[in-house]
Amino acid sequence: MTAPQLQAAGTAGTTPSPLVRARDVLASEWTKLSSLRSNRWTLGAAAIVTLVLTAVVAASFAAAPHGGQRAAPVDRLATSFLAFAEYLVLPVTVLSVLVFTSEYGSGLIRTTFTAVPRRRTVLAAKAAVTGAAALVTGEVLAFACFFLTQAILSGRHGGLSLAHPGAARGVLAAGFVLAACALVGVGAGAVLRHTAGAIAVAVTVVYLLAVLCLVLPAPWNLRLGRFTLPFAAYAEVTAHPPTGLFSPWLSLLVLIAWPAAALLTAAVVLTRRDV
Repeated sequence: MTAPQLQAAGTAGTTPSPLVRARDVLASEWTKLSSLRSNRWTLGAAAIVTLVLTAVVAASFAAAPHGGQRAAPVDRLATSFLAFAEYLVLPVTVLSVLVFTSEYGSGLIRTTFTAVPRRRTVLAAKAAVTGAAALVTGEVLAFACFFLTQAILSGRHGGLSLAHPGAARGVLAAGFVLAACALVGVGAGAVLRHTAGAIAVAVTVVYLLAVLCLVLPAPWNLRLGRFTLPFAAYAEVTAHPPTGLFSPWLSLLVLIAWPAAALLTAAVVLTRRDV
């Protein structure tokens, strides 16, 4: 049952249970997300580019003098996700912004809110579907990038196994980072409604805040940078976080805090304006 069908059912006097209603709203949002061919093509292209450039980076690293054999474990692990961070996070964040802004732009958001008057339910459904899709995509590609990188580095006896201390955590965290960035995009789109502005805000949170911290003198670059998404993500995908960054557990809290703040802001804004 789609969102318009939910409205028809309510009009007919048959009120579905909260569980059924939640299931139908989730199904409706999944249909919206998965039915757009542009989403599939963009995500597919980003995945291919990520894997190809992961192989290129790993091959360059392995070809460096003693690059594979004597490199520190932190470098061998983090190397797996360089292309992942640069060529997958951005398109997924932009697509997540469009989850809300595309409906505002087309006017479909009025139909959605008419069918599901509880706007926080709509927000929760969009966030759940988008976050879950990003998490699954992120984990699949994180494992693929890790195994591809380590297979190339193993030719120089420098590859890591998944059993290496910190490796499994790093791979799982990389997929989670993608979901966190996607949820930031959903929240930004819901708050700002306009695609260009929402993308600018989302990209600022995901990338630019960390870039601004990098230009600060030490030790303020790390003292402030560790509160940003990229620095927290780096602490998660390394075997041993550099001195000055938070521990992996505290960095995980940072990764949770940013999308939580974006979605909480969106929940407040959505319930206080007309559309």
